[in-house]
Amino acid sequence: MSTRFGVRWFAVSAKMLVVGRRPARALPSRYSGSERPIVTTTTTYPVQPLLSARRRWTVLAVCCLSMFLVGMDTTIVNVGLPAIGRGLSVGIHGLEWTVDAYTIVLASLLISSGALADRFGRRRVFQSGLMVFGAASMVCAVTPSVGALIAARAVQGVGASMLSPVALAIVVDAMPDPRERAQAIGVWASVFGLSMAVGPVTGGALVAGFGWRSLFWINAPVVVIALVLSAVFVPESRGSRTRRLDVLGQLLLTVVIGACVGVLIEGPRIGWASPAVLAGYGVAAMATVGFLSVESRHPEPLMDPGLFRNPLFNSAVLGAVAVFVALNVTLLLNTLYLQHARGVTPLAAGVATLPMAVGATVCAPWSGRLVGRTGPRPPLVLAGGFIIAGALCLVGIDRHTSVALLLFAYLLIGIGFGFANAPITNTAVSGLPPARAGVAGAITSTARQLGAALGIALAGGLVAHADPAGLAQASRPGWLLVASCGLLLLLTAHASRSRK
Repeated sequence: MSTRFGVRWFAVSAKMLVVGRRPARALPSRYSGSERPIVTTTTTYPVQPLLSARRRWTVLAVCCLSMFLVGMDTTIVNVGLPAIGRGLSVGIHGLEWTVDAYTIVLASLLISSGALADRFGRRRVFQSGLMVFGAASMVCAVTPSVGALIAARAVQGVGASMLSPVALAIVVDAMPDPRERAQAIGVWASVFGLSMAVGPVTGGALVAGFGWRSLFWINAPVVVIALVLSAVFVPESRGSRTRRLDVLGQLLLTVVIGACVGVLIEGPRIGWASPAVLAGYGVAAMATVGFLSVESRHPEPLMDPGLFRNPLFNSAVLGAVAVFVALNVTLLLNTLYLQHARGVTPLAAGVATLPMAVGATVCAPWSGRLVGRTGPRPPLVLAGGFIIAGALCLVGIDRHTSVALLLFAYLLIGIGFGFANAPITNTAVSGLPPARAGVAGAITSTARQLGAALGIALAGGLVAHADPAGLAQASRPGWLLVASCGLLLLLTAHASRSRK
């Protein structure tokens, strides 16, 4: 009986396969005379076969390589900022724009890049992003002025926007099993945490050995390797339902992010009540109102306002912003404090963040396993608690704070960062249909990069006018800000308690 059933199943399957490959035919017509028969056509796409376990994890490794590149480039420049300032004769104000030109563009374009990938092919957009990122990195390495560097960093952000959410969508598509996907996201978060925390160490070594321009030359071999591996191992995939681009919404979102971050950067320098800053307030407010109006009326909005009625999705987005504000405030304050207030070398300033890298790397996979077993709440509670503890260690920082206390505080913050990413990413991806994985990853990544831009702007504003002797005291409110971000993660954990 089972043999006959198997033969019959094979025959039916083969017949369906053949029919699916034939051109569309006219249905038998019941009409006569000049009436034309009804013709139906069906567009069929080949179903992506399930990849082997080895191939799935190879795809994850390739995508993690690109994520490592994007994450490291977000922080590797931080430790080289004093050297860039000396080389191009620019102060902290210009250095903030060097970092935030990248993150503003990256944050603004992530959602559109995810939608483009769902429409035109994720591997194709992924590889295009690698090429743009690599070319812009080469321009950064040879730029003669800070203006050209800021412009090239913005183009780098365009390329990076095609990597982060698209790579996550590729991983989600390759991992159909929910438990395996949770483990993969844990690895993803581990690599991302490692890249963000290792960036300053790598940057310090490069600046000490080869100068600040090597911070950008280092991207070239990584881009080439990622391009080759993606061509060999990463299958092409698309969203099952593509959507139209929301061009007006994209432009307004860019204006909102750029205006808000610009006000935070320029306010301490030219005055919070200066005409330019007041104009910035107005532009940000009008762009925000316009963005909300456009998104509420657009049939396929860039950022669906209805998504933010979901408490779980809201908590993931707010948590992502908080984590990256805390991380970037920590990294920038560390760089300026150690190099300006204590006069240490870029390499030593980078090495000081090693405990942060270790904490993030060790705890991120553990966090992924916890999410798979217990849900997002326990790792979020741990993340918030460790970040608060690390920040409170440094609220009384001065020029003579012990190195042991600094390293211990960075370790605690790194552990918190490691625990945070997996539950935030998993919650955001699970909050949308699987076919919209590119959009889900893009929204979360947008929140991360917005947090990074805000963190740099806020930390830079605190110490912009401080001399080396007073820089430690000027940075103390920054550590209270980091502690507040940890508190927000605790609130995020409370909001996620209903998730099963």
